[in-house]
Amino acid sequence: MSASLTLRPRTLADLPELWRWMHDTPDAEWKRWDGPYFHGDLPELSYSDYAAKAISRPPDPNMQIIDIDGLARGMVTRHWEDPEAGGWLELGILIFDPAYWSGGHGTQALRAWVDLCFEQTPAHVITLTTWSGNTRMLRAAARVGFCECARVREARLWQGARYDSVKLDLLRGEWPAAQR
Repeated sequence: MSASLTLRPRTLADLPELWRWMHDTPDAEWKRWDGPYFHGDLPELSYSDYAAKAISRPPDPNMQIIDIDGLARGMVTRHWEDPEAGGWLELGILIFDPAYWSGGHGTQALRAWVDLCFEQTPAHVITLTTWSGNTRMLRAAARVGFCECARVREARLWQGARYDSVKLDLLRGEWPAAQR
């Protein structure tokens, strides 16, 4: 992996790339892996409608762009699980372009996001939820230090097959000091 990967806030220059992957590419491969049983089709938005909506909101500190070699190639997200004061963050990660899969970029982005989450928030535990069919996500999470904490067997129906819903967690105290 020789590409330069950073996490950063969304900029106006990112909007065309984000819109292309989220709204202008209906059969995007990422939609088959990122909880495909939830997505259905994202609402159709013209670029001007998408940009107007994005511009009306400031960049969200709970969403960062995965920048690889200067381009928005994906995003990471986080939200507090209720009650917010409980110290539990749920993370998400998405790399749009399959050309950047299976090369360590997801692991690198997830590691950087966990590091930022522990640095920027008082989170005690960080979780992420995926499905048993997304083996790349499961491997990346394990490499970063996540442990499986829950599995609901055969909870997800996708293309006629049943898959497990898998939740993984990482405690602040388990985050290696070398990575802080």
